[in-house]
Amino acid sequence: MQSIDIIANAAARERIQATYSPELFQDAARQWAEILGQHLESVLARKTPVLNWNEPVSNCEFARSFLDDSSSEDRANSNTRHPQILDRFQELLRVMLARGHNLHHPHYVGHQVPPPVPLAGLFDALGSVTNQVMAIYEMGPWGMAVEQALVGRLSEAIGWDPKLSAGIVTHGGAAANLTALLAARNVTLGDTWEAGFNRGSPQPVLVTQADAHYSMMRAAGIMGLGTRQVIKAELDSLRRMDPVKLDLTLTRLQDAGHPIIAVVACACATPIGAFDPLPEIADACQKHGVWIHVDAAHGGSALLSGRYRHLLRGLERADSVVWDAHKMLFVPALCAFVFYRQKQHSFRAFQQEAQYLFDPSAPDLREFDGGVRTLECTKRTAAYGLWGLWSLFGPSLFADLVDVCFDLGATLHAKLTAAPDFEPLHEPQCNIVVFRYIPAELRGASDEVISEFQLRLRRMVIQSGEFYLVHCVINGVAAFRTTLMNPLTTSDDLDQLLDTLRKCGSTLLAEAMNDQ
Repeated sequence: MQSIDIIANAAARERIQATYSPELFQDAARQWAEILGQHLESVLARKTPVLNWNEPVSNCEFARSFLDDSSSEDRANSNTRHPQILDRFQELLRVMLARGHNLHHPHYVGHQVPPPVPLAGLFDALGSVTNQVMAIYEMGPWGMAVEQALVGRLSEAIGWDPKLSAGIVTHGGAAANLTALLAARNVTLGDTWEAGFNRGSPQPVLVTQADAHYSMMRAAGIMGLGTRQVIKAELDSLRRMDPVKLDLTLTRLQDAGHPIIAVVACACATPIGAFDPLPEIADACQKHGVWIHVDAAHGGSALLSGRYRHLLRGLERADSVVWDAHKMLFVPALCAFVFYRQKQHSFRAFQQEAQYLFDPSAPDLREFDGGVRTLECTKRTAAYGLWGLWSLFGPSLFADLVDVCFDLGATLHAKLTAAPDFEPLHEPQCNIVVFRYIPAELRGASDEVISEFQLRLRRMVIQSGEFYLVHCVINGVAAFRTTLMNPLTTSDDLDQLLDTLRKCGSTLLAEAMNDQ
């Protein structure tokens, strides 16, 4: 029996060794580069759909069919660089590309997710293949070095001294916002980490920009504060936080005895890309002694642009800032930075002991052990892509990307303004543009009819694969929301967007007439 186990174990080791073969990896990598390069060429030439639409159930069943493939056992038992393994690898790549979303297509004008600069993905892939992880410095020494080098440069862009401030990378803006607000809670309320919230009255509150990202509400729920304790600050006519009314709100809350965990401002807010007036908001927060957190996940990158940096004037007065590199710095998701003006605050979000992980004999390494400052324990090295691009091209690349995309927002707004059948809903400050398509047949229609038409029209357009755009609701009525995230989108592409909406809108109206 023991001899059988030894033979089986040897066979298993042989099969495992085959999957780790450097030669197999090199051959597969060459195929990967060729297939993906051809794909990018086709997408950038507008020869593919933007969204490869398939119904969810059908897509899931098709994905499951590859897991149930009986021939996989034969490949697993192969201990050589089988041509059939490479053939199958190539097939899987082509399926993944044929069924996915093509963000590099110049007709992608949807969510705040960019087409990454392709070279950034190669730097990112190195971290994935070698599995560089960062709970403690000794597990990911170069990853932490890269991350902290970038934290220093980006802190300087904010206007802070890197020696006095601090920052860390998290897996996404939602985690970054939660991390910053935990620090604010623990600084403001003292022993909440250990003692929890006192459910007495009056309760602590969080004041947020009314259009702030939903992750603020989520953070309130996760922290145990409760979403009912989130106070939405009033907006001005441009959907920016109104500093005068904020001052009154903070006065009212403090007079009533409510501890204020933080005020959350936006640069820029998600619905229409509004940049809050940060100097005036900072004045109000300073007057009341309240922590100011700025969600600059999207707009923070304008700091690297000489033309648009003014939009973030006053950011240097924030206590904490979130800035997503996987938005306007054009690297793969997820790579989100959370910054603190005062270095000691970066250690306040999480307070824990883990003797099996953090080495008490090396206290000087604490500053470089990411696990003491992030929600994650094991964390992928997320900053390789940004470090690689910056090291290759310098910060001017990011200025160019911001300038081109923000300018596209102004171009689209001008086209909408000139078109009698389109209704722009704001003058954009960045590359987020919100509007409605209202053909002559719907002028004077009810809000309900207008809303339904926008939603049905968007669904038709994205399923056609011609464009990808999203929707939002402004003043109770649905609208189109575009984010010009592709720097290769042109003015002609924007003309085609309007023409596509008109064409599909005509189809919808004709169908409605036939149904009557």
